Amino acid sequence: MSGYVGILVSDPWLQNQFTQVELRSLKSHFLSIRRECGRVSISDLPSRMSKLKGIGESLNVEESLEFLLKSYPDAEDEVDFEIFLRVYLKLQAHANTKMGGATDSSAFLKAATTTLLHTISESEKASYVAHINNYLREDLFLNKYLPIDPSTNDLFEIAKDGVLLCKLINVAAPGTIDERAINTKRMLNPWERNENHTLCLNSAKAIGCTVVNIGTQDLAEGRPHLVLGLISQIIKIQLLADLNLRKTPQLVELVDDSKDVEELMNLPPEKILLRWMNFHLKKAGYKKPVTNFSSDVKDGEAFAFLLNILAPEHTNPSIFNTKDPFERAKLVLEHAERMNCKRYLTPKDIVEGSPNLNLAFVAHIFQHRNGLSSDTKQISLAETMSDDVQVSREESAFRLWINSLGNSAHVDNVFEDVRNGWVLLEVLDRISPGIVNWKQATRPPIKMPFRKVENCNQVVKIGKQLKFSLVNVAGNDIVQGNKKLILAYLWQLMRYNMLQLLRNLRFHSHGKEITDADILNWANAKVRSTGRHSCMDSFKDKSLGNGIFFLELLSAVEPRVVNWRLVTKGESDEEKKMNATYLISVARKIGCSIFLLPEDIMEVNQKMILTLTASIMYWSLKQPTEETLSGASDSENGSMIESFSNSTLDDSASEASSEENANR
Repeated sequence: MSGYVGILVSDPWLQNQFTQVELRSLKSHFLSIRRECGRVSISDLPSRMSKLKGIGESLNVEESLEFLLKSYPDAEDEVDFEIFLRVYLKLQAHANTKMGGATDSSAFLKAATTTLLHTISESEKASYVAHINNYLREDLFLNKYLPIDPSTNDLFEIAKDGVLLCKLINVAAPGTIDERAINTKRMLNPWERNENHTLCLNSAKAIGCTVVNIGTQDLAEGRPHLVLGLISQIIKIQLLADLNLRKTPQLVELVDDSKDVEELMNLPPEKILLRWMNFHLKKAGYKKPVTNFSSDVKDGEAFAFLLNILAPEHTNPSIFNTKDPFERAKLVLEHAERMNCKRYLTPKDIVEGSPNLNLAFVAHIFQHRNGLSSDTKQISLAETMSDDVQVSREESAFRLWINSLGNSAHVDNVFEDVRNGWVLLEVLDRISPGIVNWKQATRPPIKMPFRKVENCNQVVKIGKQLKFSLVNVAGNDIVQGNKKLILAYLWQLMRYNMLQLLRNLRFHSHGKEITDADILNWANAKVRSTGRHSCMDSFKDKSLGNGIFFLELLSAVEPRVVNWRLVTKGESDEEKKMNATYLISVARKIGCSIFLLPEDIMEVNQKMILTLTASIMYWSLKQPTEETLSGASDSENGSMIESFSNSTLDDSASEASSEENANR
């Protein structure tokens, strides 16, 4: 890992237009054209680039060629990789212009990445720096770097070692990272920095951030638009953390009956925040509904009414008389300051309609004073929380896994968002390209119910094709939101994906598939190879609850990664949780993408234990050394003793994944 340099381009400006993941994907695309054509010319590019994301949706081949000939009159001129990149940027810019362009200066924060207009909002940077200074100022490691000056680029320099980002994740979702696993020496070597960035990205995915197309190298270089985009997502998750009925049961005041409560539970936090805001605005006599945190709040009137009803003792009457939006915005922030809520934005941000900062402002108000009464409604918590803890955990794991795949649709609630079938079709196509018949699929929004059933019928049909256990399951079961069947389908989908990834990492012998037993045997053999005697009998072996077997397995695949002085005997529940939290962070630190919780290990959740073991196995087999699938004897393992030569697996796997993203 420490020796990885990445793809370099001679022009620094051109280099800075792309992340390393994008460069690998585009380089793979370029080499594919060259292999096919022998040489690459301008005339070859329009048809090939029409398959890339952001171009084909807006420009047809003829329009692309006509546009390129204005800059490159000779269509047969040979193209090298750098010209290929410039052509890609030109076509993407032209496509963006044709679509009307992006007027929101912070739009990049809503996407995983962008290769155009890598600008950052200075207002947003200043706001997030203030947030970091406030929440991390007492951190023993970071206090020597804080407070950060928002007028400089110190934020991006400090973020280069990964420590600040890891600590910020723990502020947003306490306990996500075991801070004992963070490398915090004053001078970190490249290997240690890379481990911190890997831990950061895998942990960010585990709390719901979109990190597709952001690599460890991008963080190590402190790329402003990517670092700020990631920080924005982390802070947003922190600010919206209480916008659910489990954390804030008083939210039942926003609805009228138990049916509405269920609907409220299925809303994403941003929608709940809007509903909360409109609830108070209606009581305050404000007539216009607020549907977004941009154009609907630019005049400051909605904020004035909201703060007046939440904290009337701090209201300045002139706020309702002024006609100047900027002056009103100033009065709004003065009111908020008297409530100790002035944070995240300036009057200019309000009148310009900055969606990220306005959302942060309203979320901060909600945290500080939500204005809800705990005794106006007596809907029992049991009625509003019909899901048991296990169902909730599994839903969370599958949701985070689906979102980590980089599909076009973001999933906020698995049971709601899969009901039209489209999300599941995208996942199926991602893990088994070409298996979906898109001509028979309907893209959302879907108004006709039978179209949803058609999508879900294809989901079930493909599941049976992949040999999933789907006895008496029909597409309508998914449309109806049958939680048990949806979880069962998703588990089989995730398991199939894991086994496919493992199978693709080796030269296949005797046409035999990877099985759960192979993963079990590999793990036991790996631990035995280090001279240790721990063993797991199955993925539901209760002895696994203390976490020690997995720490020994992690030490076996990467001897330097486990600090045994931090490992407990795992005898009490507290010691078991310490081990489980530590091993999850260690696994993420070496590069395992996992979505389980410490409780899943302590309680030996069979499904999550299998995903953890398979993830460690997948990471181990990707390393550039010869491995065997199992140290077991031929009789034990069906003569499946094989060697691996993986010197290029890491890059090729990334390229394949990235190219799929670009081609969607």
